[in-house]
Amino acid sequence: MIQTRILTGNAVGEVLDDLARLRIAVFRDWPYLYDGDVAYERDYLTAYQSPAAVVIAAYDGARMVGAATGAPMEDHAKDFAAAFAARPEPLEQIFYCAESVLLSDYRGHGLGHAFFDGREAQGRALGRRYSAFCSVIRPADHPLRPADYRPLDGFWRKRGYAPLPGVIAGFDWKDIGAPAQTRKHLQFWMKPL
Repeated sequence: MIQTRILTGNAVGEVLDDLARLRIAVFRDWPYLYDGDVAYERDYLTAYQSPAAVVIAAYDGARMVGAATGAPMEDHAKDFAAAFAARPEPLEQIFYCAESVLLSDYRGHGLGHAFFDGREAQGRALGRRYSAFCSVIRPADHPLRPADYRPLDGFWRKRGYAPLPGVIAGFDWKDIGAPAQTRKHLQFWMKPL
């Protein structure tokens, strides 16, 4: 039986290695195609030990099989301020639903809803008016796109999210099989809380 746990502060610090390994495993798949390493991931994830941040972790027994991270948007201002510069919503009113990772064998059992429910609840508890996340933009004809890939747009729309026209961030990471990092673009989606 899968159980979810809401982790904040020091509790996040206790699972950083598990969370880092899980992210690397899941993000190797489409659409991220991420060739990451545990040291970088662990360092990146320390930001989620902030008292306002949250990790919703899914466990099958003692094994972490999925997780979703979230934090106040201003904690990511250096990355996202430019993308939101033309928007009327101040970053301080937005809760950022960062990454969701779930091993493929555990998909389709409602954990995606549990991940969003937990992060949106944290946003409301902080008095945020909006919840936002971003999705990787990859071309439909990308050679590594699986033939059976089904985008999550329908799931996100059912939860009330909509893409924000022109609100796109750029990040660099190394794709699997690539010699170096390249720029990727991410589309922001948002909804009122």
